Formats: sequence, C-alpha cells, structure tokens
Amino acid sequence: MSAISNNNIAHAIYLASKDKSHTEHALLPRKVVEFLARRRLLSKAPDILSRLNKIINEEEGKLVAKVFSKEVLNENTKREIINSLSKRYGGKNIILEESLNDKLVGGFKIEIGDEVIDLTIKNRIKKLQEYLTRNYEH
Repeated sequence: MSAISNNNIAHAIYLASKDKSHTEHALLPRKVVEFLARRRLLSKAPDILSRLNKIINEEEGKLVAKVFSKEVLNENTKREIINSLSKRYGGKNIILEESLNDKLVGGFKIEIGDEVIDLTIKNRIKKLQEYLTRNYEH
C-alpha cells in the first residue's frame, strides 16, 4: 500500500467539501476524523489543516503574510505592507497575520509562502556591514 501525502489528503478534503450543501458540510469533519483515525494519521491533522487552509486561500486568490515585529504595527504601516505585497504578487488579496517577537530590535520580517522578506534592523545593519566591508576590500 502506498503512502498518501498530507497535501493529497488536504486536496481531497477540499474537493470533497467543494460545492456541497450545508448538510453535507456538517458531516464532513466527522468523516475526515474517522478517515484519519483509520489510517492512524490523527497526529498529522495540524499539518493537513494548514495545507488545506493554503489550498483554500489559493483557490480564493488570497495570500497569507505572517508579519513578525517587536511592536504592534500601526494601521498605516499595515496598509503599506498590504499594498506593496498585493502589487508584488499580482493583485492577490493579502491577509496579514501579526506576531510579536521580543527578540527583534526593530523593523519587521514577513513570511509569505516560501519567501521571507527581512526588513529588520539587525538585517539592515548586516547588509550595510557587508556592503562597507566589500567596498573597503577593493
């Protein structure tokens, strides 16, 4: 018997729920849990749900951007991030998920899909140091 990937399970759940009535939707979670239990895959549920969420967002033209900062971002900064990311990713609807990180000195880091945009103070200082060192050596 071949193994089923978490991504395949998530995709199957998405397809099973697509275009279903409210009654059919109500039965789906139980059926999914029973399937995962039979296959001894309940421990994989968090990853499967994460992948399912990505599939749904992709189908709806949404991108989730996780923003890590030392302090809560003001509304203007959030708007600028959303506008910039929307342009960068072809007008997709950007959803910001904010997380505070006390280890950051300042600035913020954005994770969107597999990409990381590091706009932290620490990273900017590192880039400046690399630039100055490279130009000093020549």
